[in-house]
Amino acid sequence: MITRMSEPDERAGTWTLLTGHGHVLVEITRNPDARIRDIAAVAGLTERAVQAIVADLEAAGYLTRTRTGRRSVYTVNPDKLFRHPAQEGHRVGPFLDLLAAVGDAGNPAAPEKDHGGAGQAGE
Repeated sequence: MITRMSEPDERAGTWTLLTGHGHVLVEITRNPDARIRDIAAVAGLTERAVQAIVADLEAAGYLTRTRTGRRSVYTVNPDKLFRHPAQEGHRVGPFLDLLAAVGDAGNPAAPEKDHGGAGQAGE
């Protein structure tokens, strides 16, 4: 019997590395004044699921919600620690900064922005 690596199948697209909570928190980090419907569209969740997740994240101290007129504006707490024992002692801020970096979501091949450092050789 020959054994080979599994090929992509229908199951390959049914899970993601992050949970819904992770997707929502990353999107709020990217866009603190996003509407629930916008977050839901990006995260691939229903509006009702996003509302429940936002409530969970707020209750756990990962974000605060402030009303500005009829809109909500979210503030993420980057000093909050991950909840899983495998990441004990690690803050969510650096993780969110990495995943929420501008340009990465829409175009993974986008060139990195110059953050004020010296130019590369040949520039």
